[in-house]
Amino acid sequence: QLQLVESGGASVQAGGSLRLSCVAYNYNYRSRYSMAWFRQAPGQEREGVATITGYGTTNYADSVKGRFTISTESDKNTVYLQMNNLKPEDTAVYYCAVTDVVGLYSLAPTDYKFWGRGTQVTVSS
Repeated sequence: QLQLVESGGASVQAGGSLRLSCVAYNYNYRSRYSMAWFRQAPGQEREGVATITGYGTTNYADSVKGRFTISTESDKNTVYLQMNNLKPEDTAVYYCAVTDVVGLYSLAPTDYKFWGRGTQVTVSS
C-alpha cells in the first residue's frame, strides 16, 4: 500500500519561506501518477494548492501562483512544495496526495486516492 509522509511544516513570520517534503513509500515513480499538495485551514474545506503530473506539467491555485513551486525528485519518490512570501492566510495543515491517474492535473481532492497525514504550517503577521 502506498504511504505518504510529509515533513517541513513550521511556524514562520509573514514574508518568510518554507519547503515541504513528501516521501511516497511503496510507490514506483515510473507509474507517472500525478502528485499534489492540498491544505485545510480550521473550519474550511480542503483546497488544492499545486499539482504535478508524472510528465512535469504543473497546476497551481490562483492564491499561490508566483509564490509556491511544486517539484519532484523521482529517484527519491519525493514531491516538494517551495513556499515563498508566505502570508497569514497560508496557515493550514498541508497534505500530500497521489492519484492513480496518469496526466491528471486536477486540484479537486476527490480526484486523489492516497493521502498523507499532513504537516502544520503557521504564518504569523
